[in-house]
Order: sequence, then structure tokens, then C-alpha cells
Amino acid sequence: MKKIVTMTKREFFSYFTSPIAYVYLMTYLVLANWFFFRGFFLVGQTDVRSFFSIQPWIFLFFIPAVSMGKWAEERKQGTLEILFTLPVRDIEVVLGKFLGAFALLVTALFFTFPMVMSVAFLGNLDWGPVIGGYIGLLFMAGAYLAIGLTISSMTENQIIAFILAVVVSFLFFMLGSPLLSGARGSFVAPMFQYFGIGMHFDSIARGVIDSRDILYYLSMIAFFLFLNLNVIQTKARK
Repeated sequence: MKKIVTMTKREFFSYFTSPIAYVYLMTYLVLANWFFFRGFFLVGQTDVRSFFSIQPWIFLFFIPAVSMGKWAEERKQGTLEILFTLPVRDIEVVLGKFLGAFALLVTALFFTFPMVMSVAFLGNLDWGPVIGGYIGLLFMAGAYLAIGLTISSMTENQIIAFILAVVVSFLFFMLGSPLLSGARGSFVAPMFQYFGIGMHFDSIARGVIDSRDILYYLSMIAFFLFLNLNVIQTKARK
């Protein structure tokens, strides 16, 4: 556990050794606030549902941008083999990279909280959906990040890693949408809906914390991190 914590700190603070973390955070916060406040005063209601409804779409591009260089850059610079000669287990390296990037995403969400407090100051805000929305965003961010890291481990090109991560994340997000699940038969539709990232987020964002939704996200994260581990082990042996 101590080595995982050390790796997590190393990965998290590596973002701040260059302007990249500040660019990521500033871009995300500008987009999140702009999309929300663009329609907030027109609607005239004290709620943040529009904020949470737009986040999955922002995450589709923001999180692949965060993850695209984590493994691709290691492979491009030829430091992947060196990384695995350190006195840490392979799984600890994978978890360290995941948790370090996840900490950056948590930081980004933390800085959106003043916006929520501003809305609460203007009226009587229902905190149930707010808490559920943030919990849902954290799980969704973890799933998107695990997908992005796995794809980053498959290529040396960060642009390719970014594009593929966006496409794969989008497909998982759309699986539960009526556009896809509604076009299938009654037997297949529930299966498509279950594997849809967006459907599980919508459930949690309503303020209903269902163990099935939590299990789904944890399974998605565990599966892609396991795949990530196998990919980088294979690449390191070559």
C-alpha cells in the first residue's frame, strides 16, 4: 500500500511539473461553468441538473486528454522497461498511474463546488441529487479513465490514444441510450442498457445509490485496469 501511495503522489504531482495540469483544470472549469450558466438564468430554477447532465459529454474529451500520455509517453521515450525494473510490482505501477490521474479529476470536480454553492445561495437547493451527481461523476470518471489508460498502453501515439479513448468511451456511454437499446429486441435491450455507462450515471445522479450501479462501475474499472496490466506486461517483455 505504501508503494501505491508513493506512485500515486509521483503521478499526480508530475502533472504540475509543467503547465499541463493548469491547462487541463482551467479548460475544464471554463467549459463546465460556461455550459451551466449559459442556461441557468434563462431557466430561472434553483437546481444544478443541467450541470450534471452535461458533464458526461465534457468527460468524453477531458478524461482521454488526461490519460492519453500516461503510458504512450513511457513507450515513446523507452522508459517502460526502466519503470518495471523499480522495486515495485506491476500492479502497483498500474494502480499508481490510475490513482494519480484520478486525483487530478477529483481536483477538477472539487473546483466546481463553488458554482454549486452559488446556486444554493440563490435559493433552496435539493442536496440529494447534488450528492448523487458528484458520486456518479466520480465513478464515471474512474471508468472513463481506466478505458483511457488501457488504450494509452496500446500505442506510442498520444493523438491515437486520445481518439480511440473518446470513441470507446462514447460507445460504452451510448449502449444504454434509447437510440441503441430501443432498437434491439426485448431480450437484448436490457443487456445493452446494463453495459451503458450513461444509464448507471443517470440512476445515481437522481440521488438513488443502488449497489448494482456501484458494482457495475467497480467491475468496469477493475476489468480495464486488469487489461491495462496485461498489455503493459506484454509490451515490457518484448
